[in-house]
Parts: sequence; C-alpha cells; structure tokens
Amino acid sequence: MDITQFVVSSRDKALLYGDYSTYRTQLAHRLLNIRKKLRVATRHRGKYNHKANNIKPEQVAQDVSYARLQLLTAERAFAQAMAMKAAHASNKKGITGHTRSHIVSRLDKAAKYAADMSDLLQEDASGASDVDRLEAQAYAAMLRGAAAFEKQAWELCLANYAAVWAIYSALSSASATRADIFRDLLTETIEPSLRYAAYQLKMPRSKPIPIIAREALSSAKSVAATPDTGALVASVNKIDPSILQPKTAATADGSESLESAAPGTVGGVVASTRTLTWRSREVKIEDATIASAWAALDLAKARLEAQLVAGGARLAPKDKAAAYDDVLTVSQDAVDATKAAIDDLRNEGIPQSDPNMQLLYIARTAANYEMISDRIGRNRVLTGPHDGAVVQAGPVVTRKAKGKAAVPRPEAPGRLLARLKEKLVLYDGTLQSLETVKELPGVAADVELSEQLDATAKYFVALKSLAIARSHTLAGNAANALALVKLANDQATEAAPGLTDADSESAQKKNSPLLSIHVSAADVSFLQNLLQAELQRARALVDIEKQQPSAGGAAKAGALALSETLGEYPQGRAVDLENIVTYPPRIQAMPVKPIFLDIAWNYIDYPSKAGGIAGVASAVGAAVSVAKSELSQQAAPETSSTPPPQQEQPAKRGWFGFKR
Repeated sequence: MDITQFVVSSRDKALLYGDYSTYRTQLAHRLLNIRKKLRVATRHRGKYNHKANNIKPEQVAQDVSYARLQLLTAERAFAQAMAMKAAHASNKKGITGHTRSHIVSRLDKAAKYAADMSDLLQEDASGASDVDRLEAQAYAAMLRGAAAFEKQAWELCLANYAAVWAIYSALSSASATRADIFRDLLTETIEPSLRYAAYQLKMPRSKPIPIIAREALSSAKSVAATPDTGALVASVNKIDPSILQPKTAATADGSESLESAAPGTVGGVVASTRTLTWRSREVKIEDATIASAWAALDLAKARLEAQLVAGGARLAPKDKAAAYDDVLTVSQDAVDATKAAIDDLRNEGIPQSDPNMQLLYIARTAANYEMISDRIGRNRVLTGPHDGAVVQAGPVVTRKAKGKAAVPRPEAPGRLLARLKEKLVLYDGTLQSLETVKELPGVAADVELSEQLDATAKYFVALKSLAIARSHTLAGNAANALALVKLANDQATEAAPGLTDADSESAQKKNSPLLSIHVSAADVSFLQNLLQAELQRARALVDIEKQQPSAGGAAKAGALALSETLGEYPQGRAVDLENIVTYPPRIQAMPVKPIFLDIAWNYIDYPSKAGGIAGVASAVGAAVSVAKSELSQQAAPETSSTPPPQQEQPAKRGWFGFKR
C-alpha cells in the first residue's frame, strides 16, 4: 500500500500550492470519489449509512480502496486540526481552551480511524505485508502522539513517538528506495517532538534518542500502534536488531556487534562499558553523549577500514581521502561532546581539581588527538604513496591526427611544480596539526609522546625539504637542491630512532590500512634509502655544473647582440660570434620618421643640379612666403562680399609627383 509515501506525497502536493484548508478540501473530493467507487456514498437527502465504515479484512484483500477510505478519513480530520492550529497561530493570546479542545478532538478522530485501519491490516485475511502493517502502526502512533502533544500528556506522547521512531528507523535501514522519505520524517517531525517530550519529562538533554526510545517503549504498557509493546519491539528487531539495542564497538568488517566487546578494540573504546583507554589510562565515561560519539567513531573507522580493504589499489588518492570525511565528522562530534560536558561542569562551579573534571579533560585530550590523527592521515593519503616521497609523473596522451595511434608525451615541468606546491600545502598543514597536538593538555608532561611527536615532525620536515629540492632541480638550481636534500637526509636520520621505537610499541596497527599520525618504521626506512640516492644524484649534478665552462656567462646574459651594435667598434674586446642576433626574438621599439616631415615635403621644391644652394634657398623662401600669405588670409576678416582674385599656387609635388 505504501502508506507513508501516500501520506507524505499527498501533503507535499497540497501544501505546495495552498495550506491545510486546501488539503482538507482535496481530501473531501477524494473521499467522495472513493465512496462512489465502492458504492457506499450517501445519497442526496438520504440517511447516513454507519455500516459503511464497518470494513472487514476480506474486503481489504479484494480492494485496497477500503483501506484508503479510512486513511483519507483520518487525513481529513488531521488536516482540519492543522488548519485550525495554523489559523490561530498568529493570535497574541495563542490557542484558547475551546479551540485547543476542538483540535484535540479532530486529532483523536484521526488517530481512531488510523488505529482501525491498523487493526484491519494486522489480520491475515487482509493480505497485507509485514511492512504495510508496520507502516500502519507507525501512522496510527504518529497521530496519537500528535493528539497527546496537544493535550500535553507527555508520557503518552513520548511512548507513541518512540514507537514511530523505532519503526521508521528500522524501515529506513531495510528499504533503500524509500529511505529518504523515512529519514525526512524522522529529522523534521519525529525527533524534534521526541526531544521536546523528553525535555518536558525532565530527561537530560545529553541522552541519545535511541536510549530514550528504548526506555520509553520498555516502560509503556501500550501505544496507539498496538496494545502489546513487546510485539512491536519484536517486529522492529526482526527487521534491524541494532535499532533498539545499545551500540558497541564495531567489528573489523564494519558491522556493528551487539555483544560486549573486549577492551583494546578499534581505538580502545567500548561503548557498552563506557570506558576508553588513553596512554595506558582507563577513563570511565559518565556522559551518554560522549559514549555515543565514541561508539560512532569506532563504527566509522571500521567502515572506512573495510572500504579501503575492499577498494585496494583501485581507489584514487582523492577517493580515499573523501572516505575520511565521515570519520572526521564523527571525531569532531566527539570533541564537541567533551567540550560541552566540561562547560556544563564549569557553569555549575565545579573546580578543575575535581576527579570528574580531570577525567573529562583526559577524554577531551583523547578526542582531540584522534581527530587530529585522522586529519593527518587524510593529508598523508592525498600526498600519495610513501607520503609523497615518490614522484608519480603520468604521461599525457595526445593524438597527432585522426586515425593514428596515441603518442605519449612527458608531463610538463609546470604541472610537476604545481603538484609539488600542493604537497607543500599538505605538509604545512600536517606540521601545524602536530604543533596543535603538542599544545593539548597532558601531552607536554608525557615525555615519550613528546619525543614521538618531535620525530614525526622531523619526518614531515624531511618530506617537505625533498619536495622543495625537486622544485629547485626543475628550475636548474642544482646547488640549492643539494642543500635541501642534505637537510632532508639529516632530518630523516634524526627521526628514525624515535619512530622505530614507537612503531615497535604499536605493532597491532601495522596491518591496518588506515593512515594516522603514527608513522611506521617501513616508511622511515624507505625515505632514508630514497634520500641517500637523491643526495648522490644532487652531488653529481652540482659537480657536472661546476665542470661546465661558465666564462662570460653572466656578461653574455646581459650584453646586446652584435646586430644591435653595428655602429660601434668593439674596443678592448673580441667580437662574440655566439651572440649575433637576439634569439628568441622579442618585441622592440624601432625609430620612425615624424609626421611633420611628410607635411613639410609638400611645400619644398627640389632644386636642380644647376641651381645649387641658391635654388634651395629660393625654394625654401618661396615656401615660407606662401605659408605666411595663407595664414594672413585666414586671420583677416572678410570686408567685402566679392571674393579676392585667386593667385596661382605653386605646384606641390611629393616623392612620386602627387600630393601626400
């Protein structure tokens, strides 16, 4: 029948263009159509037939419309109650007693019809499936919880909403197609109402919703969904037994275990006993929120480990890093939970010397350490294999022409430099995270942990120096590259003893594919061997550069080409035949003839060979006199209307006998 999807889609479609009054009108029309179809509609001026509501399970098996009849009747009563509530929501006095009683009566009617439909579907003769029966129970309990919410009967409201939460949580994990609908109902309607009812009953706000729901169902004698809460719990456990059970540490394959786990599992945290182990110190967690956060962190790490094992080498570094997001989110929740618990104790005036406060400080340090460790592990995944010590330069495949085979081309130096810059950003973030770990409470007093963190910092400084050295090698600075490789080799040599001892102590983490703040001895050994080879290579490049002739190299770089200095005689130096022209050519300014010379040529006559200098002088004088006469004519005012007699103008000739 898809009861939940039918109700949710009908409400969303009606509220998209109107309000609950519009929804009630639409339901009235649909009810009339169904009654006409089933031939139970009341005739005009006829008497209402009460027997039409006495539906039998056999009728539901023959036609689902009989169940839809009761479903739509319950929805119409619910829509009327919500319309009245929305109409009086803007009043300053709020909802008065008469209006509230009217709303409660409509919700009671809706819950009654929903319970009748649930009872019909529970019969085997109705032909309903187990999922339909659970959805009908959840729908009836949700309406009964809404009525109890308006009555302010908080125990009944809590019990009904707990039943709805348990059913929809189980169905969301079992049905992948409709999981979004159930989750939206849980997050938008059920969980806020459940929290508010628990708040009215003076329950601690730090208590998780699964524990609230389990306690409410165990203490309630009956809910609207069923008179026997034990049968409801059994139905939920049949679908997903982890919904109403306390979550414990996760198993290695990523599944949740309901049995009490032994200490020393993933992260050393066991949620069933609410204890965690940090640096050989066992801390008993009293706050339920912190215990739930640690259990969720164990589950997230187990799922991540299973995902990495299943993916293997097929996963790209970006995909592996994206898989760490869930773990980082859950670890941040654990940090926030510990901080909130400490702030609550501070507000109550409890001093720091109190044992509970000290235990919370240890839990906060452990939570921050785990979060920063996961963050560093994500950065190590992004840098590539062996923490970015190996350069992976994939060839760029290009095609010369259509129909020809692809030709591989080596990666451009610019791309290699860009990838080295990305690695440097990740190394800087890792070193900053390590400095943050050193500032955590209790870390400075732990000498062994401080030495391990210093060795880890030197390890990443060596990797950073190696990346910078490779960029200098690409730029042609062999001496700088040699100095940086030597620095990286020294840092790795100093970090090796501390990381080797720490790796021998944490031998149980060797086989885990999860990367964290702990660096294995194999990684340190690989980096040392690589740096030894890089050091020899850098020394060889510097030696080759020194042996090459470099006389005049600096002068040649800034000297002009021979083609630019043809008008100068080389004094005191020989002609450099290797610098004849500038190559590659570049854009330069070149001298041009000013434009006023072109205008002057129009007024100058070239003298003949016989005229000589006198001809030149006479031509220049004639040009000047003509120019003065034209200026005087333009400046003089017009005294008469008769135009002046036109004088013969001398012929203006240019280079080719026509004007310019």
